[in-house]
Amino acid sequence: ESVFARYISSLKDQRVAASKVLSGPQAQPAGDKAEFIEKVRRALYLGKIVSYAQGFSQLRAASEEYNWDLNYGEIAKIFRAGCIIRAQFLQKITDAYAENPQI
Repeated sequence: ESVFARYISSLKDQRVAASKVLSGPQAQPAGDKAEFIEKVRRALYLGKIVSYAQGFSQLRAASEEYNWDLNYGEIAKIFRAGCIIRAQFLQKITDAYAENPQI
């Protein structure tokens, strides 16, 4: 996804042309704006948690199938240190695996 998003963002001429044809949504959030923003922030955070859970679940399944004996805390640490991801949330994952490698 991130590679594709970078590719799409590099097509500025096409994005500018598309923005003239597709104006985008005009709806305004009903109710308290701050509450709406907080709900969106929390939904995005949940999406991030689910994405990491799915990714580490796939790593665990592959590790079991191919007997790789992966260190998931170390993988999270490597991602945080030098991968395209580099999210601070990965530190929480690293800490969780350090506390309980079987999660």
